[in-house]
Amino acid sequence: MELLRNAVRPYAWGSRTAIADLLGRPAPAPHPEAELWMGAHPGDPSRLLRSDGSEVSLLQMLHSDPTHQLGTACTGRWGARLPFLLKVLAVDEPLSLQAHPSAKQAAAGFAEEEASGIPRNAPHRNYPDPTAKPELICALTEFHALAGFRDAHRTVRLLRELDVPSLRSHTGLLAAQPDEDGLRALFTTWITLPEHYLREVMPELLEACEAHLRARGEFAMECRTVLELGADYPDDAGVLASLLLNRIVLQPGEAIFLPAGNLHAYLHGTGVEILANSDNILRCGLTPKHVDVAELLRVLDFDCGDMRVLTGQQRDANLTVYRTPAEEFELSRVHWSPQAPGGVRLDSSGPQILLCTQGRIRLSAQSSVNGSHRPESPVGGSVPEGRASPAHGSGVGTCRELELARGESVWLAASDPAVIARPVDITADGAAQIFRAAPGAV
Repeated sequence: MELLRNAVRPYAWGSRTAIADLLGRPAPAPHPEAELWMGAHPGDPSRLLRSDGSEVSLLQMLHSDPTHQLGTACTGRWGARLPFLLKVLAVDEPLSLQAHPSAKQAAAGFAEEEASGIPRNAPHRNYPDPTAKPELICALTEFHALAGFRDAHRTVRLLRELDVPSLRSHTGLLAAQPDEDGLRALFTTWITLPEHYLREVMPELLEACEAHLRARGEFAMECRTVLELGADYPDDAGVLASLLLNRIVLQPGEAIFLPAGNLHAYLHGTGVEILANSDNILRCGLTPKHVDVAELLRVLDFDCGDMRVLTGQQRDANLTVYRTPAEEFELSRVHWSPQAPGGVRLDSSGPQILLCTQGRIRLSAQSSVNGSHRPESPVGGSVPEGRASPAHGSGVGTCRELELARGESVWLAASDPAVIARPVDITADGAAQIFRAAPGAV
């Protein structure tokens, strides 16, 4: 059980306050901070903070001792690779409209690009690795997103409400076939429109959205989104594509799962994201980066309907698990209130990362000395005061404790014993909270 030091990624769409506030640093930050990474991604792996003040890369630890760190089930499926990456996302500006491939698509695309000799860091490369990239985002604040194709009948209603002259024939195209095939045909038409046509259509669309807002129409949120995106990307087909997607607002604790082929864009808010440890992205728009239309169309899933919002499965008064089909990860949330301050046992046969997002949490690692678990003890040197205590006691049980403050995270190797988590401090709003990342069912 070791504390982590994690990388902050400074993308332009990030917030200057959210991550700084989470980590207890002065805000606003000098530049936008978009993502806090926790895991063993080769681009920015977390570092284990040792009790003697030294640090070691988590990626290095996995490579040097995969069975101890990851466990036999995880290494049997993923080798010496942590299959998930945990993040905090702080979104102040919309991300690109994008989708991710399935495992089969990723493996085939990677092999083809490798055979073609395309450098893995080339800006036009679609598949820098051969793995899928399912994702789940759980809101910490109110979180806004576009995700999945809206029911086609409802999209026809939206387009008829707007009644954009240049798009009337396109509306008729979907109205004649309000299903997956109709959506594919309309999306393909829009994403391949020449730039000069987009320059003609966009002012009409923005004017229609403004009129709908003045009339207080039922699609006000969708129209505001189009206006915001159109202001930043006036000649981008992604603005048109946003008209086809579910406009979602998550409340804290709610989540959405984004499987392969799901077209989505995060718009605003702060959330905890867990995803497969992959960089494969097929972009659609709202970005100056490479867009491969043919490959995007091959990957996209045009199944349409409401996007399911996950509230998680309540295991007890404190523990909620967000179950998905992804074998790479499982996200859990442990939430305490003054009415339910009891300890929660967190056990796993695989590796875990715990992140504190509210209050202060004490973690007690329970172990035995009979060989079923190795006894816990700090590695070398003295233990920093107030952070962790060495193994103590006698007889069957030993215990090592560590406290997590808001914004801090900890690595639990597969061979570590179960952890009992308890709140030390409930915040002024009456809550303490950690998120737990682990591999999914193998």
